[in-house]
Amino acid sequence: MAQQIGFWDRVKMAWRVLISAQFATELASLRAKAAAPPERMHASGLMLLAAFQREGRLVDFLQQDVAGFSDEEIGAAARVVHSGCRKALRQFFEVAPALNGAEGAPMTVPAGFDAQRTRLTGNVSGQPPFKGTLRHHGWIVTDIRMPSISEALDPRVIAPAEVELP
Repeated sequence: MAQQIGFWDRVKMAWRVLISAQFATELASLRAKAAAPPERMHASGLMLLAAFQREGRLVDFLQQDVAGFSDEEIGAAARVVHSGCRKALRQFFEVAPALNGAEGAPMTVPAGFDAQRTRLTGNVSGQPPFKGTLRHHGWIVTDIRMPSISEALDPRVIAPAEVELP
């Protein structure tokens, strides 16, 4: 249950809203975000999913039960999905390795390393620096190019139904 704001704190907040247009705007923006339906709050994620579907048919591929297909058929479909999804990923993001170095190469993880960029696995004990082998260089996003989304657009529609007419 949310904690109630005391009377005097409410009076101070009301006063700030009255005298500060910037504070009032920020408060209104927060209120609008809190009231937004999930599809509006997550519209950019849904847009990315729609791009993966449009370019690589990712949703079609993931929704398909592939148990009855041969490895060759799945491999051929994976090439198409991979190519299209890679195109969509590059449309919206620039990605770069989180750590520089060749996978499989020895490396030293220094004291004060960024635990969000580097995950230690295996026998982790003691204090840094740690000596190990780079198993995966990781990924970070260096640039984001997500377009704004029109209010007229229903972001839940990741792929419209297609009806061919004679």
